Amino acid sequence: MSIEVRVPSLGESVTEATVATWFKKPGDAVAQDEILCELETDKVSLDVPAPAAGVLAEILAPDGTTVAANALLAMISEGGAAAAPTPKKDDKADKAEAVGSPGAGPEQVVPRSDVEDAPSAKVAMAEAGLTRDQVTGTGRDGRVMKDDVATAVAAMKSAPAPSSAPAAPRAPVAADDASREERVKMTKLRQTIARRLKEAQNTAAMLTTYNEADMSGIMELRNEFKDSFEKKHEVKLGFMSFFVKACCHALKEVPEVNAEIDGTDVVYKNFVHMGVAVGTPSGLVVPVVRDADQMSFAGIEKKIAELGARARDGKLTMAEMQGGSFTISNGGVYGSLMSSPILNPPQSGILGMHKIQDRPVVVKGQIVIRPMMYLALSYDHRIVDGKGAVTFLVRVKEALEDPRRLLMDL
Repeated sequence: MSIEVRVPSLGESVTEATVATWFKKPGDAVAQDEILCELETDKVSLDVPAPAAGVLAEILAPDGTTVAANALLAMISEGGAAAAPTPKKDDKADKAEAVGSPGAGPEQVVPRSDVEDAPSAKVAMAEAGLTRDQVTGTGRDGRVMKDDVATAVAAMKSAPAPSSAPAAPRAPVAADDASREERVKMTKLRQTIARRLKEAQNTAAMLTTYNEADMSGIMELRNEFKDSFEKKHEVKLGFMSFFVKACCHALKEVPEVNAEIDGTDVVYKNFVHMGVAVGTPSGLVVPVVRDADQMSFAGIEKKIAELGARARDGKLTMAEMQGGSFTISNGGVYGSLMSSPILNPPQSGILGMHKIQDRPVVVKGQIVIRPMMYLALSYDHRIVDGKGAVTFLVRVKEALEDPRRLLMDL
């Protein structure tokens, strides 16, 4: 009996993926749920497990192939035994034709010890007139992927006109310094983060406005109710639920901060899917708390704790990182006193939280020491005016300084 291996769900707005690496070859025995190959998208990398135990009979989408959601990747012969000897050259030629890979031939499937670049990358390099040495591979073991070729082409276009000598990718390094350097390939996630952040700067008319909030009201409220809150809801009462609630409240008054541009249209969201930036060992990810405006303090805290744990364990799904309408980033947990957050496209607003620090402030004509936090709202000035941005940040400040306003919807 033959079992199909198909591309798993890629999530909202992701229509295709690239087959990065096959970890098995035809004839190999596989166990159920054993990882067969790795797919790369512009958001995350996906492992494709074997749906059943058996023998990998045929690979229909070789390395470098671009595949759509639910596309057929391979076939498994259930209950078969591993094929013994390596097929002859003619068998391999037939196999290459069977997978329907354009231009594939016997030479592409002959076993070799060197790293083979993705077929789509080879075609792209040929079309761009690039040699292998001009492209830095980011795939497994230095494999060149199609995106790497596009990056190299873009870099060449943006680079200054070369002199008589060919342009080097970086300045010369002294031998003593080079021996103490370490070169590490960027992960696909880090490449995506870098690309999206640069796209945000290049696309949006980004501007940041600042304010500060006296956190003594929230701190007193937490100190008074944190034990009873945790006892009843089995989750700690943190600052994030107050910030999420305050932002949801402000977004209702300034809806353009909760909107996005689609061509010549502005799409207003009648819901709040709150992105919460989380630092992980492999980079920053932004899981989404859906319909945060409909949730209680306890519900928000539980969801953020769950998503944060899944993010740090690398278990977030793409669906959990898509569809956000506004983002909160808390650099204060790392000690940041002030920063200008970068938008998370296509969102038009992101709020930066920072370190709570005792500072002298004037209250009713008296200089007092209060726990203060700087707030930074970066917004897309194409659809958010300065008045709307300032109003939004003031409403957040008011809600944080007097949380009772959230209960009274003021």
